[in-house]
Amino acid sequence: MLRVAEKFSHSDTGRQRRANEDSFLERAPLFVIADGMGGAQAGEVASRIAVELFAAKLSIDPDQDAAARLAERAEQANAEIYARAQEDAKHAGMGTTLTAAYVGPYEVSVAHVGDSRAYRIHDGKLDRLTHDHSLVAELIRQGQLTAEEAEEHPQRSIITRALGPEPEVDVDTVTLDGVDGDIYLLCSDGLTSMVPEARLAEIIGENSTLARAGRALIAEANAAGGRDNITVILFRLEEVAGGPPRPAKSAEPAEPLSSRAAADVEAPTRPETAQVPAQTVPDTMPGAGIAPETLRDGYYTRPPRTPRSRRIAPRMPVVGSTRAGRPRRRYARRLRVTAVLLGVVAIIATGLVLAAQAVYFVSTDNTGQVTIYNGFPYTLPDGIHLYTEYFVSGVTEAELSSFERGRLFNNELRSQDGATNLVRQLELDEIQGQ
Repeated sequence: MLRVAEKFSHSDTGRQRRANEDSFLERAPLFVIADGMGGAQAGEVASRIAVELFAAKLSIDPDQDAAARLAERAEQANAEIYARAQEDAKHAGMGTTLTAAYVGPYEVSVAHVGDSRAYRIHDGKLDRLTHDHSLVAELIRQGQLTAEEAEEHPQRSIITRALGPEPEVDVDTVTLDGVDGDIYLLCSDGLTSMVPEARLAEIIGENSTLARAGRALIAEANAAGGRDNITVILFRLEEVAGGPPRPAKSAEPAEPLSSRAAADVEAPTRPETAQVPAQTVPDTMPGAGIAPETLRDGYYTRPPRTPRSRRIAPRMPVVGSTRAGRPRRRYARRLRVTAVLLGVVAIIATGLVLAAQAVYFVSTDNTGQVTIYNGFPYTLPDGIHLYTEYFVSGVTEAELSSFERGRLFNNELRSQDGATNLVRQLELDEIQGQ
């Protein structure tokens, strides 16, 4: 049977962040990493909720399906984070990635949501065990980006699935045979966005202990810029005598992601609870062809649907009743007048809709993210908005200078290209100061 012979875990704030929103659990045979997102420490809250729930409630008997139990706990964490966000406005929209691994008597099971990753090093070869639920990963799967292009894509931090933003979540799982000497790496994207995959196995192989290897991985990520929080968990398996008999296999074991043909890797499905179809990003936007989702610190949830104009039929008089001798032709005249008025209103409404579709402005959403809106920056009585959310960037208002705020948040109506280019420049740190 298997046991964890050696392990290491550490989280580093990085070189460019003031706070650490990563949380982790290293309690063999269970290992968990969560990378939170959301302003005002909401990301830290979300990641902590997920890790604490795993620490408190996960217990797996040898006869249980470990992968299913991990997925069940992830779904419970999602429900808890979502409920907490609904109760507290300052935590609205918070979420977290999750990558969890459990070492059973003979197998290692992994559950995953988001863009934190799990790897296995077998005979010196690095296998990635998880799909990134991110915008650029979706584009790679659709053939719109290469892996090399994705590394420098301005929206590489945007993820498409996380725990918390929606009431339910799909959890990916994989189970592999445990092999003596195999090393597993769980990490947040603060490592993989700074250190190429080819270097990960090299660094681990160059060090005599996992503690040295883990510290070397974090040091290399910081040396490359340390743009995000960096969390690393490493553990090595060892085969020991005794334990329950190895269970009979009912199917072929799952292969690691890196050993599958690219054509066989399908894009992850969307959560079943999201029943409102999302708008599609126009071809002029980065990530064209992907259904956008409202962003918080890199996370997209679906934008509100463009409201459909509703036609209200006029109240029709009872033609068969001519009260007080009123001639029937009077009803016909009223109907004609009503029809004309409705036609005029329809023409005006159509003109407003067409005009709104042609203009854009830049503001922030309710979580403080810089956002492009389509329409006019006005709200009518009864909360009727004359705009819809078009694109949410990965930049928060708090990160902007007063000059940048004045340039962006002046309700100036812009063209689609003008608003897009302005926000794209902001994401690329190309907006200059005074």
